[in-house]
Amino acid sequence: MKPKKSQTTNTQRKKKMFYEQIKNKYIDPFTDFGFKKLFGEECNKELLLDFLNELLHKEEGRIVSISYLNSEKLGFVHDARSAVFDIYCENEKGERFIVEIQKAKHNFFKDRSVFYSAYPLSEQAYQGNWNFELKSVYFIAILNFVFEDNKDDLNKYRYDVMLTDIETHKVFYDKLTFIYLEMPKFNKSIDELKTRFDKWLFVIKNLSRLDELPDKLRERIFEKMFAAAEVAKLSKGEYFGYLDNMQKARDFKNCIDTAVSDGYAEGKAKGLAEGLAEGKAKGKAEGKAEGKAEGKAEGKAEGKAEGKAEGKAEGEAKTLERIVLQAKNNGFSIEQIELLTHLTETQILEILEN
Repeated sequence: MKPKKSQTTNTQRKKKMFYEQIKNKYIDPFTDFGFKKLFGEECNKELLLDFLNELLHKEEGRIVSISYLNSEKLGFVHDARSAVFDIYCENEKGERFIVEIQKAKHNFFKDRSVFYSAYPLSEQAYQGNWNFELKSVYFIAILNFVFEDNKDDLNKYRYDVMLTDIETHKVFYDKLTFIYLEMPKFNKSIDELKTRFDKWLFVIKNLSRLDELPDKLRERIFEKMFAAAEVAKLSKGEYFGYLDNMQKARDFKNCIDTAVSDGYAEGKAKGLAEGLAEGKAKGKAEGKAEGKAEGKAEGKAEGKAEGKAEGKAEGEAKTLERIVLQAKNNGFSIEQIELLTHLTETQILEILEN
């Protein structure tokens, strides 16, 4: 019995990916698999502990120990949206840490940060005589993109955010902290690394591009990190799980790039055509009253601008439709498509049904 065409295609794809990926000696921390493998497994807990100590030594002093917690949180009420953290843990004092890796740009990532932080705060409540005292919560995001409002701060890649009084700039509440690391801005070379924290950021950003452990990083903690990251040491199941994770990330990016490219081209062409037609009509009408030459030029320019705007809006709508359809064809869930497009579940289902 011959294998189905889809089965053959999947097998060929995995074989192709095997030979492509074997060129990289170390796994990519910016993949879901890679990040959780390096920082979310019990055997590698020491790596996460060291990273947190270097990140938070001013705020926390030294964290002695951490324990992993259930990273999947149900909604606060029935049918409410749940949350799945990349890594969720607490230290010996009961303080909570959410650590997220975000490879693709997310327009509402700050909103998601606040939403996620509500879980470790609310779950500290307990029945009985409780005085509302809370343990500290840290939301830590390692980003492979730059927030739009930070793009001009070329040399600032770490942002520490707390509730602060606007007028005095004094911290109002110090038990809820958001830390964002914009990794594209971290451009230090191996020779420019001065602190242990510098070294951590360098490793996270460059690990999958390195062929060996640099001499400047020959410390026990980084030796363990590089050993844990070796692709050759993955089990067969882990290996193909990692490859599938890589392929999904590529499919995710490709469906966005293709849809945006097609939508932009179509929207631009339609906008120009409609703009020219409307501009000519408006120019003729206004030209009768104010002078044919002047009116035509002004009307044409205005009509062209309006047409381009309308065409762009329609093009963006069609782009979203393409993203939804391509993402669904690539096996993404409704929840994943929601995160990708910022559409509601109802809007997504309407697109899929049409």
